[in-house]
Amino acid sequence: MLVLNLACPVGHAFEGWFGSSDDFESQQQRGLVSCPSCGMTGVERRPTAPRLNVAHPRGEAEAPAELPAAMKQQMQQALRELARQVIARTEDVGERFADEARRIHYGEAEERGIRGQATPADAAALADEGIAVMALPPEPTLQ
Repeated sequence: MLVLNLACPVGHAFEGWFGSSDDFESQQQRGLVSCPSCGMTGVERRPTAPRLNVAHPRGEAEAPAELPAAMKQQMQQALRELARQVIARTEDVGERFADEARRIHYGEAEERGIRGQATPADAAALADEGIAVMALPPEPTLQ
């Protein structure tokens, strides 16, 4: 198994697992590798530290750390509350997001928090113009 550090054109960093380097390149050429945050393709490899399968000093494999259920529940609750706050404090501009973000950035509209939909290409173009955007999960998962 090959674990790669990847990043999309907007700059979201994430990890990808592939059978081999050839497997990654094949999937990338076919447009199958996309950012889990914004959905953009055109993902690039970033430097990756080697992973070594080293047994525990006593010869036993070390078990992966598992978060306690209560901690997972607290984290999910905190994320839901954060999402509610973002929704409560921003204006939904829908499909006009990219245009409205530009208007705000260039001083053509009042400065305020907005949210809406943007294509991966629009998100990349906004980033190229120095306009910070952040992908959020779809609203149904925020409830």
